[in-house]
This record gives sequence, structure tokens and C-alpha cells, in this order.
Amino acid sequence: MVATTFLVFHALRTMPDPEALGLWQAELGRRLGLCGRVVLAPQGLHGIVGGSPQQLGEYAAATKQHQTLADVRFSWSEGRGSEAHELTVSVRADVSGFGATAERQVSGVELGRDRQLTPHQVHDLVAASGEEVVFVDGRSRRASEVGRFRGALVPDADESRDVLRDLDNGRFDGLEDRPVVIYSAGGLRSEILGSLMVQRGFSQVYALDGGIVSYGTAFADRGLWEGALYVLGERVQIVFGDHTSAIGGCETCGARTYSYRACVAPLCTAHALLCNGCADFALCVAHRN
Repeated sequence: MVATTFLVFHALRTMPDPEALGLWQAELGRRLGLCGRVVLAPQGLHGIVGGSPQQLGEYAAATKQHQTLADVRFSWSEGRGSEAHELTVSVRADVSGFGATAERQVSGVELGRDRQLTPHQVHDLVAASGEEVVFVDGRSRRASEVGRFRGALVPDADESRDVLRDLDNGRFDGLEDRPVVIYSAGGLRSEILGSLMVQRGFSQVYALDGGIVSYGTAFADRGLWEGALYVLGERVQIVFGDHTSAIGGCETCGARTYSYRACVAPLCTAHALLCNGCADFALCVAHRN
């Protein structure tokens, strides 16, 4: 496993020419030797970029000097994973992965700063309201299997685009008047999902400002977060302390783990939640065959 420093970031704002920005970001990443992923769309951008602190400092400074990206919000964290891949930059129709509709254009996702809570404000809310507070995971189910807030409502979604089904199929019924804290890796999806819940009449909806990365950096293993933050596209587990709990179950033997591994079968591109022993056994069998 390779230790790396990461920047997680997003911005929700109109991008006049995401294709040109994508080309510039790709060139910047290659020049600095970064790994990770950046996604741009007409409504904004988000990404996770890994490298040395010096490389990332140069990247953040260059990015914020661009007039279109001056308001990008960066969160720093430490992670570990497989051998790093070079930076990939993609341009899509929808920045969130939820699906591009008129309802989710940038003008409709402004939550307002009063509804975006810092990690310490989240603790204040829990101290004031106790078990009335509901944490809602804005990511896919597979991401939540290796890390989530204690007692969180986890989406019944295999992909990001499926998360919004929960909003329309009654899964959140009964939460309309309860304090709801929505979270995602860097904060972009929680900001969008929170806005949509407000539009549907939920009265006490908040988004975790800076996402899981911001919370983990503030509280490490001492807070309400359990497990690791998994970034599927980069096969990276971000852990926030020396005593990270493994809450996921190995798909082969059931042992506790927070590591997804790439499938070793020929032509297989899937990932499986595997403990070290089962992963080593699968790799050994694949090499024999």
C-alpha cells in the first residue's frame, strides 16, 4: 500500500467552457505528476487529486488563480491504496452523477451557508438534538459498506445515479421535521441532495461542509465516523487515524475489512470487498492459472 496526501474539492457554479478547463487541468496534472480524478460539467467540478504536499500546493494555487475556479474549496487528507495512477480528467453532462435534469442545474442547488455545517457544528447539533438527528449517506451503498456515520441511513443504490430514487420512493418519509445531516466524500453530492430535500418540504436539512474528508481531518477516530473513506475510481482508502475500525465484511470469508480489491480474473473490471488473506489467495490462484 502506498501513502499519499490528497486534495478533495468541488465547486458548484456555471462552467462556461468545461472542455477547455478539462484540457488545462489534464496538462497541469501531468506537469506536476499527480494522480487521481477530476470531473467537470456545465454545473461545476469535483475531484480527488493525490501527490506530495508540495505538488498539491502548486496544484491548488494554480487552480485558484484561474478566474473560473477561484472559489474551489479544498480539503486535505492522508490516504493509502494501490500503486497510484496518473490523473484522469473527464467532462460530463452532469457533475454529480445523479443525472442531469433541469431540477439539478446550478441555480437550483444553492443550500446557503446557514445549512452547511462544519464538523464542530455537526457535533453541536447532535449535542442539542440527540437521537433526533439523522445522518443520510449521499453516496452509493458500496461506498457506505466500508465507512459511514454511526447509525446513518444508507441509500439503496448501487450507483450514484440511483441515490435520488430514495428521495422519491418514500425512504425518507418521517424525516420531514427532524434534523437531517447529509454527507458525501467532499460535500458536492450532499449539497445537491440537501437542496432537493429542501425543495420537497424537509424543514431541517443540513449538508456536512467539506464532506467526510473535512470531518475526518477534524476528528480522526474520535468522532461519529466509523471506518474508511473509499474512492472506488482510484482504489484508495482514506483513513483518518491510527485506530480506524474495519466495518465491512469480506465477501469470501466475512472477516472485517475496509479494502476493495480489483478482480484478478481475466477481463474482469469489477471490485470486491476482500480481507488480506482472501485477496492473497485469489491472486495466487489467478497466477497459477
